[in-house]
Formats: sequence, structure tokens, C-alpha cells
Amino acid sequence: MRFAQIDRILSLEQGKSITAVKGLALSEEYLKDHFPRFPVMPGVLMLEAIFQASMFLVRVTDDFQHSMVVLKESRNFRFNGFVQPGHQLLVTATIQSDDRRITKLKTEGTIEGKPSVGGVLILERFNLADRGLASAATDCHMRQQFRMHYERLLDQLGTARSVAASPAPTRDAADV
Repeated sequence: MRFAQIDRILSLEQGKSITAVKGLALSEEYLKDHFPRFPVMPGVLMLEAIFQASMFLVRVTDDFQHSMVVLKESRNFRFNGFVQPGHQLLVTATIQSDDRRITKLKTEGTIEGKPSVGGVLILERFNLADRGLASAATDCHMRQQFRMHYERLLDQLGTARSVAASPAPTRDAADV
């Protein structure tokens, strides 16, 4: 992911919930402009952090079967506080419903235990080849890239694999 907005996955219960963290550093490029004298994480990037955590929950739940997990809709999002450099945004997402193509999640971001952002996300998943948009090889490559990124998020800062309730993803014959 070019614009990774989560630094580490703290816990993941397959099919149920995820908790991840984003630490905001003053060195983040966008803080130069948002805002120079009062640097804060833009709301759209807070939403992106919540989406990315939710996306990994969906991917792990499906054992990385889909190359694409996209944001279909966001509902009732409220922004209650600022994420400033030195703060950590703790993101949680819990699956409310899942029909194997569409997943609805209740999400929240907190700073030092206080709600900062939250709402409902609706994510859709599919493979590009199924829609005639790319080859099956492209889907396979993308799934492998997301698996590797997931593994890195689990291993950040010495996080043990045991934090994830589900086993680490393994390659299946379709991904080779």
C-alpha cells in the first residue's frame, strides 16, 4: 500500500473484529499543509485508517480470496477530536453483517480512550478477473501483496503472531 494509514495490527478475531493503531508523527508529509501552525491528521485520512483496518479484517476472514476490497459506503461518521503529532489513533472495527460479497462494520477511532471518529462502513469485495477487468494472474499477485503487507503489520515493533486469533495466512494452490 502506498499510503498506509495503520502501523500495526494489535488484535484480529477472524469474522468478528480488529484493533489496529496509527501513530501520527510530525514528519508526515501532509502535516506541512494541514495545518502549518496546528498540525492535525485530516479527517479523510482518519477514515482511511479505519477503512484499511476494516479491509484487513475482511481479507483475513475470507482467507485473502479477493483481490479487491473497496469502500462502498460510509454512514453516520462523526469526528469528535483532533489527532495531533505524538498521538496514536486506536482503530476498532466489528463486523455487523456479512453476505460474502458485502460486509457492514461498526467502526471507531479513539485517542487516549476518548472517541475521535466513528461510523459505519460498508465494504464490497471481488476479483478483477470475475468482472473482466484484469487477468487471474493480476488477482493472484494482488492477493499475495496484501498477505505480505498483513504479515508486516502483525510483526511491527515486535508484535507476536499470537495477537491474531486466526492463524497466519497460508498460500493455497491458486496463489502459486
